[in-house]
Amino acid sequence: EVQLVESGGGLVQPGGSLRLSCAASDFTFSMYAMRWGRRAPGKGLEWVSSIGSSGGATTYADSVKGRFTISRDNAKNTLYLQMNGLKPEDTAVYYCAIQNQLPKGQGTQVIVSS
Repeated sequence: EVQLVESGGGLVQPGGSLRLSCAASDFTFSMYAMRWGRRAPGKGLEWVSSIGSSGGATTYADSVKGRFTISRDNAKNTLYLQMNGLKPEDTAVYYCAIQNQLPKGQGTQVIVSS
């Protein structure tokens, strides 16, 4: 069964940075495109970024473009999301998922507040 474990969230001030990680196991990570999504309090799931299986073909939602960078290390079976210039509206639980699938992990909480 696919295992995806998100980490790296926390409390950060506006303008700050965080790097999220997603450790993948029990499937051939390098064969799958991956994506990050988030669920803000009281809102639905928003997909914010995706990346192709080899690390190319990245996409970003307009809300994070220019501030977030998705990457992956297939040798380590790990997906990353570098988040810079964080805003209060980025506050959410962040999830990773295989492209076209729903999240399977618990997510990692990001709170942007002064």
